[in-house]
Amino acid sequence: MMGETSFNIQEYLAEGVEGILKSSLRATLKNHKETLFLAKFSKHARKATRIRQKYSEDGQNIPVFLIASITSSCNLHCTGCYSRANDACSDDEPLNQLSGDDWQDIFRQARDIGISFIVLAGGEPMIRQDVIKKATEFPEILFPIFTNGTMLNDEYLKLFDDNRNLVPILSIEGDEKTTDARRGDGVYRQLLSSMEEMKKKNIIFGASLTFTRGNLQTLLSNEFINNLHDLGCKVVFFIEYVPINELTIDLAPSDEERDLLFRQINRLREEYSDMLFMSFPGDEKTSGGCLAAGRGFFHINSHGGAEPCPASPYSDINVKDTSLLETLNSRLFKSLRENGILMEDHDGGCVLFEHKEDVENLLN
Repeated sequence: MMGETSFNIQEYLAEGVEGILKSSLRATLKNHKETLFLAKFSKHARKATRIRQKYSEDGQNIPVFLIASITSSCNLHCTGCYSRANDACSDDEPLNQLSGDDWQDIFRQARDIGISFIVLAGGEPMIRQDVIKKATEFPEILFPIFTNGTMLNDEYLKLFDDNRNLVPILSIEGDEKTTDARRGDGVYRQLLSSMEEMKKKNIIFGASLTFTRGNLQTLLSNEFINNLHDLGCKVVFFIEYVPINELTIDLAPSDEERDLLFRQINRLREEYSDMLFMSFPGDEKTSGGCLAAGRGFFHINSHGGAEPCPASPYSDINVKDTSLLETLNSRLFKSLRENGILMEDHDGGCVLFEHKEDVENLLN
């Protein structure tokens, strides 16, 4: 079993992505697109590591991850949605959001400083096809796209088939009853249909599992994981539910459930060697604290505000006015990294959510 001090999340990601691509290649030896992408991405990943190491020697930490919320618009109304509760998501496309060209420049800067993974989130990111098409211009970067899966049409399937650096991550809550109860009638069957289509085309995809109090045993079960595996799923994210207010705290997982995931995710990593398993924010236990504010990742919202984390929507700097390097050294980010909040012991879940008053005080 992997111990608490032996697990390096960044190494696991880099090696795991290559392993997934190799296993996909073995399954479809005639798939030249996969062969070409594997060779190129492996080369780019090694170069990105060298770039980050060079910055580290100069005293500048470059995270391997960037989370980019490319839109604040969404076509679903999921129960308990954090973004809608914080007015970070709406039905309509708000004004003054970053343009496709703005995001293209952010992707370019990220590549140049050694960021290897950019999570495209929202809202519903597939609403912004213009931005996703910009991402295809950067094969050096892997773009997991966290989507509700309802907009996955033939045009998108072709885009993913032609550009293997785009990896759709479909949100699913468990079985049909649980998924549809949170996301809407018919969403579960639509997700399964999309997964089957991507498996036929050998498109690498993943699943995002939001775990709340009471549903983790189902999500960790061999039956559920085997079903995802058989559907062709290669990446699984366990996302801990973050309460949107005092009224939803009871939905947050218990300490016992968090400990269960911590133990079981190591088992899954060993038993399913051709899949990647990530937990958020649970992997902070093996990473010396919370990875937000540039320790391991940071967040850019749809208007360009740089935030420590999507669950901590505070910003004192905008990427439209400065570079990514300067953003990583913003007063808020530096304060969070240096004052010990990210390393503090807490009840579980999101340490920045629990210390939101301290974060607000730092901001002000």
